[in-house]
Amino acid sequence: MNSLNKNTRVVVTGLGVVAPNGVGLDDFTKALKNGTSGVRFFEELKALNFSCQIGGMPEIPEELKRAYFTELELKNFNSDGILYGVIAGVDAWKDAGLSLEINAVDYDSGTIFGSGNLGVAKFRESIHHIDAGNVRRLGSTSVQQTMSSGVSAYLGGKLGLGNRVTSNSSACTTGAEAIVMAYEHIQSGKARRMLAGSTSDGGPYVWGGFDALRILPHKFNEQPEKASQPMSATASGFVPGCGAGAMVLESLESALERNTTIYAEIVGVAVNSGGQQNGGSMTAPNPEAVQKCIKNALKDAQISGNEIDTINGHLTATAKDAEEVQNWSKALGRAGKEFPYINSLKGMTGHCLSASGSIEAVATILQLKEGFVFPNINCDEIHPEMFKLIAAECIPRKRKELELNYAIKASFGFGDVNACVIFKRI
Repeated sequence: MNSLNKNTRVVVTGLGVVAPNGVGLDDFTKALKNGTSGVRFFEELKALNFSCQIGGMPEIPEELKRAYFTELELKNFNSDGILYGVIAGVDAWKDAGLSLEINAVDYDSGTIFGSGNLGVAKFRESIHHIDAGNVRRLGSTSVQQTMSSGVSAYLGGKLGLGNRVTSNSSACTTGAEAIVMAYEHIQSGKARRMLAGSTSDGGPYVWGGFDALRILPHKFNEQPEKASQPMSATASGFVPGCGAGAMVLESLESALERNTTIYAEIVGVAVNSGGQQNGGSMTAPNPEAVQKCIKNALKDAQISGNEIDTINGHLTATAKDAEEVQNWSKALGRAGKEFPYINSLKGMTGHCLSASGSIEAVATILQLKEGFVFPNINCDEIHPEMFKLIAAECIPRKRKELELNYAIKASFGFGDVNACVIFKRI
């Protein structure tokens, strides 16, 4: 996949995050540096007979909700995915130095803000009303809280966006794909800036299917912060999570005109699918396609694999972690001590599903901007298959302070879909 116009450089000028281990950039950055877990026990899951009774869910106090929504908007409001997405998106907009005072429609700005399962709790509430014959009790906002594009619609109205306003959905690849789509929209000359991100609902009605699949850890209900163990020999499945991540992308020309902070430049992107062939399936990636996606992003950035300083992987704490590292090694052409630093945020947050790519991209950019590599917590004993591929020091267990130039982020989702983004310090 080739970039549309390499003359248009695209940079990141604003960040927002609502994560299980930190709501807002300050708290999230501290959690990253300190290796703080946001995974906790939920009494509700225990009462519902879940095997895995833990998860990563942001804690949003009522007063914070009222800083982003009016009392009228909060009436009959029951959509955590929209709540997380609006907070993260508005925060990114403010962080970019853009005004929340809407004087006219901003036709130069839009949003691509993805979602997976959205408004699940609202759906449940609505179904109960309908089954009881109380259709009129659904309220006037049940549709917008449950439509797939609900989060981008809310953000479009709150920010007065007049360019493309839409939501994408591609399972765990959603967040990374949204960034790619927003990047390409700016490169094509169709927008000056785009708010890119993704969000995910959480709780029993989203996480139940994964518990039924028996792919969640069930031995850590009394030690939730220890449960998520990417790249570890004792990894026993992914911990479910939720939240939202967001970033403002804009042309370098626009950012310089506004004299705003620039976090990083996006220099290469790629999206593809393995077609559920050659080892790929609905739930497993085609290794050839994964490697091709990474190589295409490098080609798009016009750099070699030797220039990558750090990898933020998908790495879900399942049996596929070793295979993913092998794919990185083959695609980058690096192994042993020559392999870049690699980490997974999921040790601290759990797997935030459709929000994972965007939250993890925010973490990747913060590392570039502030010069550190966050630790892989709960990886005291590295999986032995890793040692056949890379050196132990490439999987940092403690925070490392160092200057980074290129960081690569990839997400691999159900349906055998892949997305990869390369960020450069600027």
